[in-house]
Order: sequence, then structure tokens, then C-alpha cells
Amino acid sequence: MFMLSSIDPILLTTTFVGLTAIIAVRYMMISGLFYWLLWGRSQDKVHAMKLMEGQPKPGMVRREISWSLLSSFIYAAPAAVVIELWRAGGTAVYTDIHAYPLWYVPASVLIYLFLHDTYFYWTHRLMHHKKLFKIMHRVHHESRPPTPFASFSFHPWESVLGAFFLPLLALFIPIHVGAVLFILTLMTICAVLNHSGYEIFPKWWLRAWPGKHLISAAHHDLHHKHVRCNYALYFRFWDKVMGTDRMERDYDFLDEPIEAEKATG
Repeated sequence: MFMLSSIDPILLTTTFVGLTAIIAVRYMMISGLFYWLLWGRSQDKVHAMKLMEGQPKPGMVRREISWSLLSSFIYAAPAAVVIELWRAGGTAVYTDIHAYPLWYVPASVLIYLFLHDTYFYWTHRLMHHKKLFKIMHRVHHESRPPTPFASFSFHPWESVLGAFFLPLLALFIPIHVGAVLFILTLMTICAVLNHSGYEIFPKWWLRAWPGKHLISAAHHDLHHKHVRCNYALYFRFWDKVMGTDRMERDYDFLDEPIEAEKATG
């Protein structure tokens, strides 16, 4: 059994610093790109549906970036530990693509995403309890309307709660290293898009199968608007099962025919 005492503290520190930089730079690049595309240009150049009226309060974007960079620091800590354990052979992450059947690579991605989504949904609902909201989650809801920079804008306690789950999964559920990188990149892109304040997908797409089952900005923006709904991260499954999904309740265009819009658009 691999123990933390077997990890070289110098290598761990180096990995931690490097991961913090990677996470922060990735966040700034992706968030900055979408902020410029959606908020930094004149509205006649933005071909996307604005979801909430108004503009961010003065200084809000700067606060979002500050909280997000602190979150990057927190996210890097458990990830650095897992990387060093992986180097010592103490995780379920593998590099040989043939170690498991090829079908297991996409299957493992779906397993991780669903488990992460489940964890996120229930911890998210927990943080909306009146005794926890002010000390853990209110920082994130100060982003109204949210911008792409709100994607990692969390109080440190919320960041800690979210930072450990995926690294823990990597200790027990086999996954290829390439699938790990894919999930981490997808997680960042989804977080940025869902907090962008604009829906970049067309309305017909939201009415089709992807929009009925996957979360996009239109879905998550309602959480920032109404607070006690639309808690999930990737899939609408848990919101639908638990009766907390109000997508169709708020958007009349979801009842319109899909093919008619495709033909005209």
C-alpha cells in the first residue's frame, strides 16, 4: 500500500507549483478568449443569445479572477499528490492503451463524468442549505450575470469540496492518462461556457437530444438567476429525477419545431 510518506516532498512541491501554473494559465486563456468573444466586442458581432439582462457590477470581473486563481491553487494540491502516487505506481491511472479493452476508454470517461456529476449535484444542493450558503457558496452567486471568468470563482471551502473527488476516483477506478487529460480539459471548457452569460448553441440544438440531456449556459444561467434549481454540472439527469430542472419552464422557444428553425437559420 502506497502511503503519502513515500512521496518525495521536493518532487511534490515542484509538481504542485507546476500544476497551479497550468491550471491558472488554462483558466485565463479559455475564460479570456470567451470573455473577449462574448463581452469584449460590440453586440452586433456577437451571434449568441444573451441570457440575463444587465452588466457585471464594477470590479466583479476582477473579483472573479482573484477567486478563480485561488481556486487553481487549491485544485492543484490533491492533483499533485495523485501525480506523485501515480509515478510510484499507486493509482488506477494507466498509460498502456492495451491494458484494458479499447471500448473501456470512452466508457471510463462516461463513468467519471457521471460520478463527478452526481457528486457535484448533491454537494451543490448541500451548499445551498442556509447554514452553509453564506460561508461556502455565496461568493459564486455574486456573479450575476456570470461571465466566463466566474467558472472557477469559488470560496476556498467550496474549492476544497470540489478539488478532491476526481483525484480520489483516480486511486480506485482505472482510467487511461489520455482520458484524464480529456476530462480535465472538458471540465474547464464546460465551466467556462456554462458561466459565459450567453448561449452559443442555437435554439434548435437546445430542443434536440443534446439540449434535453446535457447542460449548457442556458440551463446553468437559470441557477444564477433563480438559485434553487439546475444544480448539476454535465447532465440534466439528477435535476430531472429530483424535480429541480426548470429549463422548459423558463424558455418558451423549447416548444417550437426544430426543423422550421433549421430551414430558416
